[in-house]
Amino acid sequence: MVVSGSSDRSEIVFFDIETTVPTRPGQGFGILEFGSILVCPRKLVELESYSTLLRPTDLSLISNLSVRSNGISKDAVLSSPSFAQIADRVYDILHGRIWAGHNILRFDCARIREAFAEISRPPPEPKGTIDSLALLTQRFGRRAGDMKMATLATYFGLGQQTHRSLDDVRMNLEVLKYCATVLFLESSLPDVFTENSWVSPNAITRSRSNGKVSPDGMVNTPSSSVKIENLQTSFSDQSRDGNHPILSLMTPNTADKVPDRAESNIAGPDPFDLGIMIDEVERESLRLDETDEEESGSESESSTAAESEAPSCYAAFLKPVEVSTPSIRVSLVPFYRGTQRIQILHKDITLQLRCNHLKVRFGINRKFVDFAGRPRLNFVVDATPDLCEVLDACDKLAQRLSLDSGSSSEWRPVLTKKAGFSNSPTMRLQIPTVAAGNVARWVTEIYEKESSTTPQRLVFSRFDVEELDTLLTPGTFVDVYLSLDPYDYQQNAGIRLVAKKLIVHTN
Repeated sequence: MVVSGSSDRSEIVFFDIETTVPTRPGQGFGILEFGSILVCPRKLVELESYSTLLRPTDLSLISNLSVRSNGISKDAVLSSPSFAQIADRVYDILHGRIWAGHNILRFDCARIREAFAEISRPPPEPKGTIDSLALLTQRFGRRAGDMKMATLATYFGLGQQTHRSLDDVRMNLEVLKYCATVLFLESSLPDVFTENSWVSPNAITRSRSNGKVSPDGMVNTPSSSVKIENLQTSFSDQSRDGNHPILSLMTPNTADKVPDRAESNIAGPDPFDLGIMIDEVERESLRLDETDEEESGSESESSTAAESEAPSCYAAFLKPVEVSTPSIRVSLVPFYRGTQRIQILHKDITLQLRCNHLKVRFGINRKFVDFAGRPRLNFVVDATPDLCEVLDACDKLAQRLSLDSGSSSEWRPVLTKKAGFSNSPTMRLQIPTVAAGNVARWVTEIYEKESSTTPQRLVFSRFDVEELDTLLTPGTFVDVYLSLDPYDYQQNAGIRLVAKKLIVHTN
């Protein structure tokens, strides 16, 4: 399809889609609503708007979870057009324009491409992209909290997010206007007013670990170069060339392509990747956990011979039978650059568990990758009854605190209790990785134990998942030292079970 005049389409198109929520692995997304507004880049006024509900090909994708997310039910879309019927309009709105939206690089752009692929048509291509999630994380920092649109709207007093496309698009534009204004005013204030005020910790443009910030504000990465203009430029200078503080932060689409979700996870670095932040969060989490371990009590007299040889930092890990569930409590503590996280305590000490002889149900899963493109490794084990009691108690308390603190994320239970496995709930254990430069390593200490011999520490020569595959096969038994790590990220929340130490029984 050819769009007349597409080479001279100077408007910015803010857009948002509402989709179904997948309820099982491998299930795709169905687009339920598309909304967009065309914005004049010189005055940031709305020129034109379009929105429509959409009927997905498979109505069974609209589950109760999906309805709770955006309020769009099956009945609401029964008489709505399919995506194929409005594809021409969507193409005409998007193609050849600058795309803008919140988290569009990771989500909305990928869904648009998938929708066009399903009807065997080439997708629209942007002239450039403005992802306000990455943009505001870089330039506005964490002063407004978790950077979700609902949180930003509350910060600026813009009301409640409706999770409907056109409303969310207009709210996105208003949030950007407010943020740009605040940054401009801060850059204009005398130093005496700003030296003791809160300053964005992300004021310096960040890229992946192999990207560097040059004095002129250019972020150099292997795949692209992105110019970040200085917001201290006066409005009078900008008005002469028709620019605006928001546009000065636009990402030129040098490759003339917006990567889909899969490509953005495993391909070369991109300037909006949050990998370095995730690594810093991982390291900070590990540092806090190690501090808690060093300040904890002495080793239990009932420890086995193998456990007595373990470093003293593992002395604070409790067996499930040693945990009194009434003594478990949760609280919010400072975490990464002004954010907070949920901490799970037992008698005022960070709760960490050691579990013996757990059976591996499913081996290493490497389907998912982190923002640096490394495999996010995990495996599944059967949970014992006493362990289930402890984890259920932690799960309920943490979920309640998450809701009370204003989170709108979907809570994912720490235990999986599927039909057919009712007598043996399972839990997923994470093997975290951390990077220093281009070198990645597993954080988990891994030991191998044969019969009654002393466990031997395994030293891996390289980051090789195949080596773990041969160790953690279904039916193998493991002793695990684990920490409980609550998370709230991209509308998902729960408790990660992070393996700090593994003892693999080889026979």
